[in-house]
Amino acid sequence: MKKYLEPSRVINFDDPAVAELAEQLAQGAMGENDIVRRCFEFVRDKIKHSWDYKLNPVTCRAADVLLHGTGYCYAKSHLLAALLRKNGIPTGLCYQRLPVNDSGAPYCLHGLNAVYLAEYGWYRIDARGNKANVNAQFSPPLEALAFPIQETHACDLPEIWSEPLPVVTDVLERYDDIEQVFRNLPDIQLLNLK
Repeated sequence: MKKYLEPSRVINFDDPAVAELAEQLAQGAMGENDIVRRCFEFVRDKIKHSWDYKLNPVTCRAADVLLHGTGYCYAKSHLLAALLRKNGIPTGLCYQRLPVNDSGAPYCLHGLNAVYLAEYGWYRIDARGNKANVNAQFSPPLEALAFPIQETHACDLPEIWSEPLPVVTDVLERYDDIEQVFRNLPDIQLLNLK
C-alpha cells in the first residue's frame, strides 16, 4: 500500500496549498468514508472539467489543477489522489478506454481513481464532473462512475496505478491549449481485439 500513499511529481500533496485543502476537507469528518466523500465531491464539483467549460490552461500536476481550478479527467484524478493520500487514504489511478464520440473510433483513455476503503477494499470513483447524462457518485459498495462500458472496443482497464500512465502525462505536458489536448487525447491499443 505504501506506493498508494506517497507524494510524487504529479501527485504533489507536499505542495502547501494541496496539503492545506486536504486538511480542511478532513476537519470534522466522521471517519474515512466521510473524508473520501468530501474530497471526491470537492474535485467533482469545484474543479471544472477543462473540455466541458473550455478552460485553459492545460493542467497535470495536482497543485496546478487546484491553482487554476480546472483540468481534464486525468488531471482531476491527480488532484483527488493527492488530497486522499495526504489524508492517509491509499489512492490509485485507473483508466477506461472509451469512444471519443458516442460510439466507435476514435477511442481515448478516461482517467478516474480507485481508493482503498477499510470496509470494502478497492473502490473506484470518478470525479470527472457531472453534466447531462453523467452522474458519478460516491456510494460504496456500489460504483457510480461517469461512463458505463457499452461497446466491444471500450473497456475498464483492470490495473490500479500508483502513478499516471506516461501516455497521459505526455499529452498533458506537451500541449498548452485544451483544443490541442482534445485533438491528441491519449489512447492505448488493446490486445485480442477482433
